[in-house]
Amino acid sequence: MILPKVRDPRLVTIRRGGTLTDDDHRLLALWAADCAEHVLHLVEAERPDDPRPRTAVESVRAWTRGGLGMMASRAAGGHAMGAARDLVGAARHAAYAAGQAACVPHVAEHDLGAAAYAIRAVRATASGDEGIVLGRQELTWQRDRLPAQVRDLVLQDMVRRDDICWSVFSA
Repeated sequence: MILPKVRDPRLVTIRRGGTLTDDDHRLLALWAADCAEHVLHLVEAERPDDPRPRTAVESVRAWTRGGLGMMASRAAGGHAMGAARDLVGAARHAAYAAGQAACVPHVAEHDLGAAAYAIRAVRATASGDEGIVLGRQELTWQRDRLPAQVRDLVLQDMVRRDDICWSVFSA
């Protein structure tokens, strides 16, 4: 569960009573797509013939360009998460990252789901301390790609939701 019980209005779109602008929503979606795409190879190595995770990442990118509706992107996210269900380890987490990214158009707070699952995917490629180090490197990679316009918002949200995101943002 990566969504909080109490929603941060800064991550709720203006149309739904929050303060998140459409431009910032798209930036969060693109960042989530970057996070998921960075680990997509882990699921594609395990299941090269399953297009659902990659389709999910492509769907969220299409949504940011106005080429796909929110519900279609969300559905692609559900299909990617369906692909994850019978996988294990890094491949499973990578597929979930893609699914979470594609759900950002529906609920912006899924952005951290994509990031957290990507970190978990990278951690799962190694054991013990090496996995932790790889996870920290992935977090640094993600933070380096945060758009300036939403950087502070995402960093604050990482602190706020770290406990429900398996503490991947503080480990």
